[in-house]
Amino acid sequence: MYLSVIIPAYNEDERIEITIHQVYKYLARVPYTWEIIVVSDGSKDLTIQKVSQLAKKIPNVWWIDRKENRGKGYTVREGMLKANGRLRLFADADNSTDISHFDKMRPLFDKGYDVVICSRDPKDAAGARQEVSQQWHKRLIGNIGNLYIQLLAVRGIWDTQCGFKAFRADAAKRIFSITRINRWGFDVEVLALARAMKMQIGIVAAYWVNDPRSKVKLSGYLYTLWETTKIGWWIRRNRYHMSDDR
Repeated sequence: MYLSVIIPAYNEDERIEITIHQVYKYLARVPYTWEIIVVSDGSKDLTIQKVSQLAKKIPNVWWIDRKENRGKGYTVREGMLKANGRLRLFADADNSTDISHFDKMRPLFDKGYDVVICSRDPKDAAGARQEVSQQWHKRLIGNIGNLYIQLLAVRGIWDTQCGFKAFRADAAKRIFSITRINRWGFDVEVLALARAMKMQIGIVAAYWVNDPRSKVKLSGYLYTLWETTKIGWWIRRNRYHMSDDR
């Protein structure tokens, strides 16, 4: 199995069918093997019922139906550790970053990168842009928050939160087997751990279309900053008990 596409989902019955169809339309023409994994984070709606119906029509679609809500970080971790692909990509259920961005990621893996992420910030990658801007208060808090994230955890990356990140299988196992953050701050954690373990991180430009139905509230941004504080402390105190052995 070459590629696993992991889609974390919480009450996504209005969007999940469209997203899976778009992902499948892309994967149906690629020359490598693949799978689509939907991980439900305790959804209370018809998300899993819709996925199970699609799986009867679309090959290589399977799902994890966890009944308890544990957070996006927990959900992505679960998918990453149960996936089968040599490369493992997680993509948000709202499809804000189109699956075709993986075309730009593959060459970096061929060059030896361990982790490749999309960024919406042109300071990370020329050409990155957002089709529909976020609300002004989210942009402001995001900019301030990124400076804090760079200071404590992930220096030199201006967009740690874009929901489109891919990992070699060995890198995914090393990172996600020791992650602790279960909610929105997990993006910071996985990049901080990759850096601490001396993995090569590649960045490609995202063309990102903001969905106004985004589930990230103001409190989520603030909580991510608190989680970043914990991540920086844990890494400095070697609480992850990690090694940089390849």
